[in-house]
Amino acid sequence: MQWTVVIPLKPLERAKSRLAPAAGDGLRPALALAFAQDTVAATVACPSVRDVVVVTDDVRAGRELAALGAHVVPDAPGDGLNAALAHAARQVRSRHPEAPVAALNADLPALRPGELARVLDAAVPFPRAFLPDAAGIGTTLLTAGPGTELRPRFGGPSRARHRDSGAVELGGGQAGTTGPADADATAGAADGIGYAGSVRQDVDTGDDLRAALALGVGPHTAAAAAGLLIPD
Repeated sequence: MQWTVVIPLKPLERAKSRLAPAAGDGLRPALALAFAQDTVAATVACPSVRDVVVVTDDVRAGRELAALGAHVVPDAPGDGLNAALAHAARQVRSRHPEAPVAALNADLPALRPGELARVLDAAVPFPRAFLPDAAGIGTTLLTAGPGTELRPRFGGPSRARHRDSGAVELGGGQAGTTGPADADATAGAADGIGYAGSVRQDVDTGDDLRAALALGVGPHTAAAAAGLLIPD
């Protein structure tokens, strides 16, 4: 199955505000763009992905991400993350009614195309599925198969909200990767993808960035973060 992946991105000046203590307001927008560039580049390279759609009103980000192969659409609703994702999913389905659609965070700078492919392939049997973030609280990926509405519930404790909405939780922290973020990460989960750390490790704080750097980030984030001292 070939997925259309929708990636939302705030205007860079407002993005990643929780990174300010570690990076300062001067570097923060550049890091937000670099995270998105590495996320989009890895997603475009994923063998399970047919199209990448970025939802943003940021002109610079749109230009840079389009150059990587993304189709950029404006955040027409202007009513927050979930409204933007639902709008983009409807646009995709207006052109390809049976397209499987996935929503993916824009702040996954360590993302590996092969690991993303394993997660997307594991989602194929389910009408809706999701992957929790590394903290075990939020969500980094939500999928909707053909004929199924995306119904995003991102933000805050979205892991519980997506699970309560009927989406199947993917991943069980199998051997060979870093362990799950919390003790119940295996409960009710669909197996077969390993821990999928690069698809889980979003970046909101200095600690998150340190963890992503330890996994190995893409070239844009590596360049933007060069010389950045992140306090322990």
